Amino acid sequence: MASTIRIGFGRILCVSPSTATVHHIGARCISSKATMALNKREPKPAPWDYNKKSYNFLHSLYDKTTKRFDENTKVIVVEGPCAAGKSALAKQLATDLNMSYYPEANQDMVYINDYGYDTRKLDPQIPEDCRSFDINNFLINPRHRLTACFQILQYSVKYSQYIDALAHLLSTGQGVVLDRSPYSDFVFVEAMYKAGYMSRGARSAYYDIRKNSIVELLRPHLVVYLDVPVPKVMENIKKRALPYECNSPALTKEYLQSMEDTYKQQYLSEISRDAELLVYDWSNGGDTDVVIEDIEQIDFDRFDEQDTQMRDWRLRREEEWSMVRNQYADKKEYLMCHLNVPRFDVPELVTEADDILAYRNVLAETPGMRYLSGFDAAMGDENILFKSPKHRETLPKRERRTDFSGI
Repeated sequence: MASTIRIGFGRILCVSPSTATVHHIGARCISSKATMALNKREPKPAPWDYNKKSYNFLHSLYDKTTKRFDENTKVIVVEGPCAAGKSALAKQLATDLNMSYYPEANQDMVYINDYGYDTRKLDPQIPEDCRSFDINNFLINPRHRLTACFQILQYSVKYSQYIDALAHLLSTGQGVVLDRSPYSDFVFVEAMYKAGYMSRGARSAYYDIRKNSIVELLRPHLVVYLDVPVPKVMENIKKRALPYECNSPALTKEYLQSMEDTYKQQYLSEISRDAELLVYDWSNGGDTDVVIEDIEQIDFDRFDEQDTQMRDWRLRREEEWSMVRNQYADKKEYLMCHLNVPRFDVPELVTEADDILAYRNVLAETPGMRYLSGFDAAMGDENILFKSPKHRETLPKRERRTDFSGI
């Protein structure tokens, strides 16, 4: 039998992959493709191509946001430790629930520009403090000066991707499944700080940035946490045999245990106050069909206005939905500005002006970096005089979805 425990104000459903589930009675539950096939549905409006078209007040008068919503218009996040099987489960959930899958955000979103050029190739030409530093670099040398910058950038790309996911959901009505989210990113910060990879000042700066930005997002409807004990995590890391992981001085037993402790003692407690939470023992993998069955039984509409859960998604008027949709689909650059919290008191976050100038001079001569994406004739862009940029983002927009098949 599945057991139910409580953490904070939320309900956590702990399920073994081979067991039955707790039953819920509700009218608005997520449906799998198999369930959808049994029920006749009224056709929804075609998805709004938010990549190419703006959505403003005039559009909101005739294109109502909630007309595209159905029971699967939800945000689901899959969480868990390294090598737990999150990506495989998230992909399968997206397929079975007819949702859009968003892989875990990574540094490629920053270092590879919209024309496919990898700016990490420039490292030999630029000052050391301006060079790229991604997950591979961290795992090889976790005590590097750029570790704090790396983790703050990790939060930034997750924040950027989450905005894209919300834009997709609100513009198309299609739900999204994400592999991790900005809400859980602090788990890595705590592990880095305890291991001595990040200074107290850098940790403080990270939380300043997080506090200033995370409030701009809508919390997920559901978090699925895969629980894998540390010894099994280390075994899984060895099995997948990635050189920078297997021989990493960063992924120690203490570091991984710190991540697990923060996940369970803080993150799960906090997120369960706002979202539904399913926790599975995934030590030996699990059955995706069981997870689908559990998700289908959750009634997301059972909460009233006094409940903290789902409060971000209880907007009363269509005008409010239109404003939120416009914010995520068309004003991402303003949301990204919330990440700009200067902390000049943290040495590892400060780069000398001369180094920045040298970096920008090299970057200006890089393919696809001189002009805004879509306005570079040298890269093959056409009709430049007749274009007006829809998105001016701090981070690349390559993760925005343009494939609406299956909606």
